[in-house]
Amino acid sequence: MTSNLKNRFVKIGLGCVLPAVLILTWEILGRQGIINRSIFPYPTRIFETYLDMVRKGSIQKDLTVSAGRVIKGFCIGSSLGLGIGVVIGLSKTANSLSASIIGLLRPIPMIAWVPLLILWMGIDEASKVTLISIGTFWPVVINTSRGILNSDKKLLEVGTILEKTRFQMLTKVVLPGAFPFIFTGLRLGVSSAWTCVVTAEAIAAASGIGYLIMYARELSQPPVMFSGVITIGLVGLLLDTILQRIEKHVLRWNETDGK
Repeated sequence: MTSNLKNRFVKIGLGCVLPAVLILTWEILGRQGIINRSIFPYPTRIFETYLDMVRKGSIQKDLTVSAGRVIKGFCIGSSLGLGIGVVIGLSKTANSLSASIIGLLRPIPMIAWVPLLILWMGIDEASKVTLISIGTFWPVVINTSRGILNSDKKLLEVGTILEKTRFQMLTKVVLPGAFPFIFTGLRLGVSSAWTCVVTAEAIAAASGIGYLIMYARELSQPPVMFSGVITIGLVGLLLDTILQRIEKHVLRWNETDGK
């Protein structure tokens, strides 16, 4: 236990070395005037602004609004992605029929959907949540279907020999084998969800982190802009870490169950 704890601290320490060097260099160059402070404020100035926003509660308010939109959109997009991904992975017909549609729609950038969704749904919450759902859907559906298509053929043959039902094959063989792909899709989906919410809020919103960043740009407040960007990064890192922990727990349970 002590050795594992020590290794974990060493790993965390090594991971902090490069960011610390970059921040220190940025601070020195900023204070010496080598970097233009009016458009690229040094880290301590950004940190002071961030703390001031936290004390006033403004950044928490915008973060809560954005997080609510992300949660709704992510739940809808990931649920649809998982369901349709399973169907595509299990059915050759569905795979063939969906190939052209996925190939056509997936490359469309999220910002291209914004004017269409505003036209169809207005500038209310529905258009923002829909955009997040679309952004979440693609990585989840693609990774889920690929995970199922890459199922171990030998295990499938064994299940067939043992006369397992289709439901048993799905729950005991196919889905457990696809879990690494599914969690990769979910992690990419979370990242895409935050990208989409910022895009939506920057174009048509009166609150949220994306709105905060764009409004700060209009008022020429770089420290506020950086505070918004840092908040997005921290929340994204937190969500990704949570999904990694869940993935490790699920895969460990699956491995133990298989034994």
